Amino acid sequence: MKLHTMLGAALCALAAASVQAQDPQLARNLAATCAGCHGTEGASTGAMPRLAGQSRAELLQKMQDFKAGKRPATIMHQIAKGYSDKQIALIVDYLSIRN
Repeated sequence: MKLHTMLGAALCALAAASVQAQDPQLARNLAATCAGCHGTEGASTGAMPRLAGQSRAELLQKMQDFKAGKRPATIMHQIAKGYSDKQIALIVDYLSIRN
């Protein structure tokens, strides 16, 4: 019975990952969470840094540093820890091609 339950849980996790991978709007939806501070599609015009148009490598490094606690922040280190590496990559990919 335990094996059956474990297999069922594994299949559910795989199905959820498959649905997530198939959602063409996932990157946009994840990046939308940045809008509250960094502006729509990362195009901040205020005090917060503009994310739109930064290089992918630079954005990725910053997010990884926030997640690891290597970059000082008031809240970004907590936010970054809430994302998987795959989700961070999707966000970075989306924002780096914006203007």
